[in-house]
Amino acid sequence: MTRIEGHEVQLAIFVLMLTLITVLGFAAARWRRPNVPYDLEEWGLGGRAFGNFVTWFLLGGDVYTAYTFVAVPALVFGMGAAGFFAVPYVMIVYPLVYLMLPRLWSVAHVHGFLTPSEFVRARFGSRTLALLVAVTGIVATMPYIALQLVGLEAVLKVMGLGGVWPLSTAFAVLAVFTFKSGLRAPALISIVKDILILWTVLAVVIVVAMLSAGWGGVFHDAAEKFAHSPSHTDGLLLGPTGQVGYATLVVGSALGLFLYPHAQTGVLAARNRATIKRNLAALPVYSLMLGIMALLGFVAISADVKPVGGDRNTVVPALFDAILPDWCAGLAFAAIGIGALVPAAIMSIAAANLFTRSIYREFLRPHATSAEETLVSKMASLTVKVGAVLVILLLAPQFSIDLQLIGGVIILQTLPAVAIGLYTAWLHRWALVAGLVCGLATGLTLLYQIPQVGPNGVIVRDHFGGSSWPLAKLGLDTPYTVYVGAAALVINLIVAVGGTLVLESVRVPSGIDMTDRRNYFADESDDAIRRMTELVDGADVRRGVHVR
Repeated sequence: MTRIEGHEVQLAIFVLMLTLITVLGFAAARWRRPNVPYDLEEWGLGGRAFGNFVTWFLLGGDVYTAYTFVAVPALVFGMGAAGFFAVPYVMIVYPLVYLMLPRLWSVAHVHGFLTPSEFVRARFGSRTLALLVAVTGIVATMPYIALQLVGLEAVLKVMGLGGVWPLSTAFAVLAVFTFKSGLRAPALISIVKDILILWTVLAVVIVVAMLSAGWGGVFHDAAEKFAHSPSHTDGLLLGPTGQVGYATLVVGSALGLFLYPHAQTGVLAARNRATIKRNLAALPVYSLMLGIMALLGFVAISADVKPVGGDRNTVVPALFDAILPDWCAGLAFAAIGIGALVPAAIMSIAAANLFTRSIYREFLRPHATSAEETLVSKMASLTVKVGAVLVILLLAPQFSIDLQLIGGVIILQTLPAVAIGLYTAWLHRWALVAGLVCGLATGLTLLYQIPQVGPNGVIVRDHFGGSSWPLAKLGLDTPYTVYVGAAALVINLIVAVGGTLVLESVRVPSGIDMTDRRNYFADESDDAIRRMTELVDGADVRRGVHVR
């Protein structure tokens, strides 16, 4: 019997839901769209018109992805407590971004920025620095998109749809509706995605509670497995040798999450500062769901789930297939599939905007028309997806979460220019360039030195096998590891601060800051951005009334 036999119900529901979101994706092209020219702002930011409800789901679609539903539980299944790093880091990140992102929204709206690299260009007066930030953002996004495709592939494998064509079909669907509808498509579909995810989480919690052993039995079985594991890095509790790596990973991931272009795209699409603050204050509610999804790694151990074809990324879909009724498993598969497609669409749009605004228009076609910009961004979004597929083929990491962690190492290096730049322009533009280059060089060098180790302890790949770098490579007699992104960021900051002091001492001129302090507090009703509100809301300027 082929694997697809016995999965007819799941497959039918999965295809039905995929068809539904495809229809929604195309319908989104005209959803809440004002009667204004279809430019890059409309395609790439949804006209900056999203209110509280849509922004809530859009930011949830940004942050909670296949990373949450596939990668984190797979890591918990394989390594135990170390996989729970995602829970504390999202709790750390929200207070930080609550202070940072409203400032980015304001200055971006005043100046019409669509990307963080445009902000850097204006803040530090450096085309070179803006170019590096844009390229870094694009490169860091590709592994993250690849992770989404890995999650989708895992679902297809469990249903018996291995090979190239099923993933290619879903990839083509994603590419087409993104090309047609821009950010409005994932914004609309994210509502369906979150409803399905909530349903899946509730279903699993109820089913596990109804099992004879219950949650107590789940933890007992997980403890038994790790107690007999030959590895010293896994366990139901975090071992003392893993605490440094765990802590640096948590902090590094927290600092990097909202530096990703796609996360900032979701924020820049909001209507006003209050919308951003309300959503950032409420988003930690999602962390409860994240914690439950991480526990599914232990549930899979207790249910004696075997990864399909040895692929640990299939653990959660295989668990759903084992413990849920067929119809419910089909909805759960659809939740994972849509939970992969929505963020992949947002990520490709964000990366395309970076290319169009900070590379194409800045260096290739300074006088490009609005229509030309939009077309170039659409084409770039397709190219980024192809790049993500290449990442999967070239890296093939042991845990899919390593794709995101490697991307995190890269995107973290934009923190001095973007995050610190929101508060001060003191850092010298050339020092920032040097720091960014040194941080990237350090990060890639350390990643190159990390092998990929298989479940049996055999080295599968010599390089780019993870993101935890052993401190023993410094000649120290220690079993501790450190997250590569955090180590590289320290080098970056040392070079940026030290370089600034040196350049100031020799009186090398810094760039001209084209922003003003008031720009960082502007809101929807301010004169500086009133025209934007009028365009989005359909206001009649001559009569001073809103046309609905």
